[in-house]
Amino acid sequence: MDFISLSIIDITDILITALLAYQVYKLIRGTAAMNIFVGIILVYFLWLVCRTLKMELLSLIIGQVIGVGVIALIVVFQPEIRRFLLFLGFRSQSKFSLSRLFIHPRKNMESLHTIDEVVQASRKMSDLKIGALIVFAKKSLLDDYVKTGDIIDAYVNSRLIESIFFKNNPLHDGAIIIRNERIVAARCVLPSTNNINLPAHYGMRHRAAIGMSEETDSTVIVISEETGSISYVENGEIKYDISSAELRNILIEKT
Repeated sequence: MDFISLSIIDITDILITALLAYQVYKLIRGTAAMNIFVGIILVYFLWLVCRTLKMELLSLIIGQVIGVGVIALIVVFQPEIRRFLLFLGFRSQSKFSLSRLFIHPRKNMESLHTIDEVVQASRKMSDLKIGALIVFAKKSLLDDYVKTGDIIDAYVNSRLIESIFFKNNPLHDGAIIIRNERIVAARCVLPSTNNINLPAHYGMRHRAAIGMSEETDSTVIVISEETGSISYVENGEIKYDISSAELRNILIEKT
């Protein structure tokens, strides 16, 4: 009896393919693209069946459709392709990169000050049920999103954050973006997620925070105006209704 022989290269090939397939599934899960993707798979398997059964005419027609459809698929899946490339460019990098080993102590102190100010503002806004969106830029500078708002360029201060999101402030509607320990801009417009399977109690702020974390490598803090809950969003995943102490620990770990 012949057995299938698998080399290390074959196993590696299978594992990498499975990993890529899983990441693609995560990116399109809960979106309309999932149904389109399933349809494409069914058409492809139909084409394979037609070729196996030597149904020449139908195989030719489906093959032409598949060939021409590649360009259309690039257009249809443009958001998902962009998110996948962002995943490869930003999120595949280890959090223990070499650059982290050589951070100046002063930089750490500035980061800790920023975290403490943001956490303090988040706690107060949570108690008062003031809605807020706070974006932390990482490797991506988020210039396109900064341009949608009003430039602030100020040191991070809890009182400043609270005043920006005060409901009578003209800058309160939208997000603030923090980059290099400074509040770069306020009233910034964030992209909303296309995930249709989110819980009903997630409002527009939560959807915008998830969408921003899907489109970029940034992390986002959400304060709910309805419940006062604090949420942390990264890589399209949300930690909902956490305490200010939990928020501080997460931000310190991620910085």
